[in-house]
Amino acid sequence: MRNEKPDKSSKSRTSEAVAILDPQLVVAAVNGLGSGLRLPGRSVVFRQGDAADAVFYVRDGRVQLTVVSDHGKEGVIALFGPGEFFGEGCLAGQSVRLASAVTTVASNIVRIEKTSMIRLLHDQPAFSEKFTAFLVARNIQVEADLVDQLFNSSEKRLARLLLLLANFNNDGQMRIVPKVSQELLAARVGTTRSRVNFFLNRFRKLGLIEYNGEIKVHPALLNIVVHD
Repeated sequence: MRNEKPDKSSKSRTSEAVAILDPQLVVAAVNGLGSGLRLPGRSVVFRQGDAADAVFYVRDGRVQLTVVSDHGKEGVIALFGPGEFFGEGCLAGQSVRLASAVTTVASNIVRIEKTSMIRLLHDQPAFSEKFTAFLVARNIQVEADLVDQLFNSSEKRLARLLLLLANFNNDGQMRIVPKVSQELLAARVGTTRSRVNFFLNRFRKLGLIEYNGEIKVHPALLNIVVHD
């Protein structure tokens, strides 16, 4: 690995910021429309196959989206944190959930009925514009995740995931990754827990992260992603 400063021009193709909406904007928009859910960790928000009849917003906490194949194999396909919506497929005609959503830590989530969300988007053009931009940014991130999964090594995928979880924005500051288990990181990266542990220790020895109960990401970790 070459010891170089991250190139700011490469930010868009390596560490796209997680798409979020201004919490104050969301709270003001959904006030009186949604119901608040305070859920402990490992709580099911909805299950694969459930009716898709609502949109959810994460006020605080973390939610993982998982899919189970016909053969019983489970895969983590997305992680959602504060400021993110999920379950919006119902707005595009999705009748049943294609995945399950489960909290990974204690979480505060807002549930908004499909009809109420549609009315909100119709009645508040400013919010509708922001929400559309959020969905576009989410789609760009999903495409980047797919490319990452297809073409990058598990080490690079883990580095990129840590940068995303830390909301790294190339400002030269260390960022803290929200509490997440090595098992969850392994499931999201598509490797084993032992490999994740190996790479985390390697990153720590190289001075790219601090890892002592919580993970702090150093800007130099970006070099793992942008260089072969």
